[in-house]
Amino acid sequence: MSEPAGSPEDMTEGPDVSGLTWRVRLAVAVLILFAIGVVLFTNQWLTQRFTETTRSRAELRLALYSGNILTELQRNSVVPLLLARDPELIGALTSGNFALTSQRLISFQSEIGAASILLLDSGGRVVAATTRQRIGTNYSGEAFFVEAQRAGETVFSAAQRAEGGFGFSYSRALVAENRTIGVIVVEVDLAKYERAWAGLQDAVAVTDSQGTVMLATEPRWRGLPLEDAISLIDAANPLTRAFKATADWASSPGETADTYVKGEAVMQTAARIPFRGWRLVTFTAYDSVRERVNGVLALEIMGFAILLALTFYLLSRRALSRSEFFQRESAELRLLNARLQREIAERERVQKTLAVAEQTLAQSSKLAALGEMSAAVSHELNQPLAAMKTYLAGARLLLQRRRSEEALSSFQRIDDLIDRMGAITRQLKSYARKGGEAFEPVDVKQAISSALSMMEPQLKSRVIRITRTLPRNPVMVLADRVRLEQVIINLLRNAIDATRGRADPAIDILLSAGETATLAVRDNGHGIADPETLFEPFYTTKKPGEGVGLGLAISSGIVNDLGGRLTARNGESGGAVFEVQLPLMGAQRPPVREPNVPDPVAARPDATTQAAE
Repeated sequence: MSEPAGSPEDMTEGPDVSGLTWRVRLAVAVLILFAIGVVLFTNQWLTQRFTETTRSRAELRLALYSGNILTELQRNSVVPLLLARDPELIGALTSGNFALTSQRLISFQSEIGAASILLLDSGGRVVAATTRQRIGTNYSGEAFFVEAQRAGETVFSAAQRAEGGFGFSYSRALVAENRTIGVIVVEVDLAKYERAWAGLQDAVAVTDSQGTVMLATEPRWRGLPLEDAISLIDAANPLTRAFKATADWASSPGETADTYVKGEAVMQTAARIPFRGWRLVTFTAYDSVRERVNGVLALEIMGFAILLALTFYLLSRRALSRSEFFQRESAELRLLNARLQREIAERERVQKTLAVAEQTLAQSSKLAALGEMSAAVSHELNQPLAAMKTYLAGARLLLQRRRSEEALSSFQRIDDLIDRMGAITRQLKSYARKGGEAFEPVDVKQAISSALSMMEPQLKSRVIRITRTLPRNPVMVLADRVRLEQVIINLLRNAIDATRGRADPAIDILLSAGETATLAVRDNGHGIADPETLFEPFYTTKKPGEGVGLGLAISSGIVNDLGGRLTARNGESGGAVFEVQLPLMGAQRPPVREPNVPDPVAARPDATTQAAE
């Protein structure tokens, strides 16, 4: 097909405006200037109006928040005075009989609504409390105890806790026969308002008379002066910097900003709480103001754009009608040419992909059997062989010392390991089959004990603190016992290797039974560097000769065969957490008491065993 006369560039040129009269040009310029002026005026006027509305709403919220805090403080302030005169509390402190005192405090708590109530003797030790775990704790050095004994009246205390938050309490001394016999402490839960504020878009903070932040929706602000707290600016990522650099001129509040929090202009509103010079401060973002202003501006700009578009359409209609035919023909030619080019490129890509796939498939089929069987056998038999070597060395020493009965016990363990190696080899032969003919009811708790017994030589070679949290009742699953123990051993071995460089190595084993049986193995090692490739075969971070990188890949395959899932993540306080989830058996056995079976790991002096309800 021959090209039409004229190039596509000539055909698609816009209208020729050189012939427009000076009156038309002046009208278009005036329209553009008028549109710019209207948008600027609207932006300034609406910004001021919406900012005032937002500030009024913030002041109303401040009044509500400060009223709630003051009400809570006043409601709890009279409680110590009433309890300090309670004859039963005074009698308990005098006689030293606190059998029913905690129950009485609990009844007071439910009626008053206090966070907690503590009764301290003259030495500062908690003798009764609504939270029984705190009984026996000594607070002789705390401010609320010392000041209550000195003042002789109700004392309010606010102290920062170790975890960063603040604790608020009222305390008063109990006096009998003109001597102080104890102190009653009523703790006030102001953190509930902090939790309620966390769901708002505003940042809220409560400061004391010195300007120190005690309550805040930003946890990092607690304990800091307010000026230092709001100066904590997070480093912006490249995407945030790009957005700020290209921000629309209408999105900035300009000179209306009161302060800056995390580099963002915010509206600061403060109110005084009539209690010890406290102040309540809120920081409201201008996002709502900007959204509403920009919405109106968008409508105005759209209207002017439509008006300008209609104007240019009327001016260019004659030129467009003249070149319409040539544009249609050139567009069809371009579409046809682009379609042919796409088909050619797609065919070439498919041919290259097919050639690469054939080569990859041939290479994979050659290495699949060799890599999976040889490396798997080498990896899975390494643990029993190492244990057998340890037992043989121990048996040799026992025979030299003529302790034949103990040596026979070592030989029996070697015989058990040989049986286990045979089971592993039989399992590897049927690894490709997904059938469940070898499944049987298995107690996960017993599987954990068996795996720990297998790992006994490695655990004895180092001082590792092992914590087990197990339910009292059996956790039954339908599985292959040997393969399940194999997974647990692999996870324990990885945890031991991960804590090799730690001064205080620790491994936590947690088992729970909910909708599924969940087994978690947690260590305090260096964590997981690349979770995406963790379960891929031959991926390992160990030195050459220490591992081939098949343990987690095989364990993941075993758990999948059992109908479960194996996941890994980094712990919040460091280290790695591996979690195995398996479906529970449909018919659960009735709860039974856990037998008292001696555990080789629990007998070690550095091991810790815990049982959770």
